Amino acid sequence: MSTTQFPPVFDGHNDTVLSLTRSGRSFFKRSDKGHIDLPRSQEGGLGGGFFAVYIADPSPPQQEGQRLSAEQVLSRYSDESTWPEPMSLEFAQSRALSLLGALIRLEEESRGTAKIVRTAAEIQECMDNGTFAILLHFEGAEPLDTAGDALEVFYAAGVRSLGITHSRRNTFATGVPFKFPSSPDTGAGLTDVGKELVRQCNRRKLMLDLSHITEKGFWDVAAITDAPLVATHSNAHVLSETPRNLTDKQLDAVKESRGMVGLNFHVGFLRSDGKADSDTPLSVMADHLERLVEKTGIDCVGLGSDYDGAMMPDELKDAAGLPKLMSEIQSRGYSDDDMRKIAHGNWVRVLRETWGE
Repeated sequence: MSTTQFPPVFDGHNDTVLSLTRSGRSFFKRSDKGHIDLPRSQEGGLGGGFFAVYIADPSPPQQEGQRLSAEQVLSRYSDESTWPEPMSLEFAQSRALSLLGALIRLEEESRGTAKIVRTAAEIQECMDNGTFAILLHFEGAEPLDTAGDALEVFYAAGVRSLGITHSRRNTFATGVPFKFPSSPDTGAGLTDVGKELVRQCNRRKLMLDLSHITEKGFWDVAAITDAPLVATHSNAHVLSETPRNLTDKQLDAVKESRGMVGLNFHVGFLRSDGKADSDTPLSVMADHLERLVEKTGIDCVGLGSDYDGAMMPDELKDAAGLPKLMSEIQSRGYSDDDMRKIAHGNWVRVLRETWGE
């Protein structure tokens, strides 16, 4: 159980299952590697979050079980000309099943300390009783076929959230490259089958995540969907001009739809110079959060760390450092009720409105 003075945090994005499977470290033992494990989460007040099933491209060094550094990832996806060729459906589905299997086994091995959640009520219950909440999320629709059959199977397995694309191109949409400075208006929007995928997700009440998608794709989704607009791990473009962040116009649309934005902790998406420099003060994170609140309102902002998939500020380091960030946010004058909303209440609200339960 957390011993912090703050409400438990439900986080909008992590790449922890990929980190666990690649490193071989245990979720249940404290480690000095990565950002999330259960002991550090309990120390820092992390009560759960969106666990991304992200399919890394089938090219070295991933084939050797190694992981690209943050700098290598940013370089590889900095321009469309350097993007790998789209992966096969067979490869993507095989990897997705492996990562989902790892999360299902994690729940079984937790002896009740962790739970895969399928409703907003279950998330709130976990926040109240200290059970670690795992929301199954696809970061990229590569494991999905165009007929919708795989979507039904993965939904039955517990997947409740889908990011249509990572920062690359797939059958359904195009993502933004990691280049700086740049507008998010960098490429094509949804394909015809991508538009149908949005409709399928609406019918199934599966949450759509708009982080990584191009601005054209964002507006394509906004024109079709009947659900709140959500970007699980993005910041304010006006403060850091990376295409991974949202423009004021996009933030206005999030507000109008009663959607959500999760504050991304990656230093390169926080800093005004766009540098991947861990010597970044927590005040910069609070500045972004204040801007998001200013544009969307206090009911539409939460946290979306990108733990285990990004470079954290030195002061924050990992999940155990969350109280430092919460203290910095609180120092900006937010009330206890505001802090509860930022920590997890807003995620519970938008998921209830999206899922209907």
